[in-house]
Amino acid sequence: MNLTASQYDIIERQLGRKPRGIVKIAAQSSSGIPLVLQIRSWLDGEPFPTLYWLCSKDLHKAISHIEAHGGVKALEQEILEDEILRQRLMADQERYRDQRFKLMSAEDKQAISKQGFTELFEGFGIGGIRTWDKIRCLHMHYAHHLAEANVIGQLLDQRFQLNELKINH
Repeated sequence: MNLTASQYDIIERQLGRKPRGIVKIAAQSSSGIPLVLQIRSWLDGEPFPTLYWLCSKDLHKAISHIEAHGGVKALEQEILEDEILRQRLMADQERYRDQRFKLMSAEDKQAISKQGFTELFEGFGIGGIRTWDKIRCLHMHYAHHLAEANVIGQLLDQRFQLNELKINH
């Protein structure tokens, strides 16, 4: 991890705590503000299946507002009714799982295998969800979207213009 002292300070302020397990900044604003962190899959002797962590306070606040106003439930209903959307979400979940294994360090792969968590990681999708046609957290989907592209993140951009949000934090 080659974070500058300035980036580390920004991330600490964003999270409100000292960051743990950062592999790298996976996405940042045009002005260099970290938006998404890639996180290790094995933290402090425990499995951590969340590959991408949204760290921007501005995005976090906007997405929390969407969640608080029924955004997850509405999208899950749409997933039930729209087979194409459901298939795209399943492909995103699979890609996320595969990318997590691809980006995982050899040390983390060994620890996960040794502790018997490989099968668990094979079943976890975005944000560690096991039921892939559900949404655990819009923040995690949006983090994935900023790092790699994700259908739920694309919908959030289309419907709520998150991609146009002014990022200060």
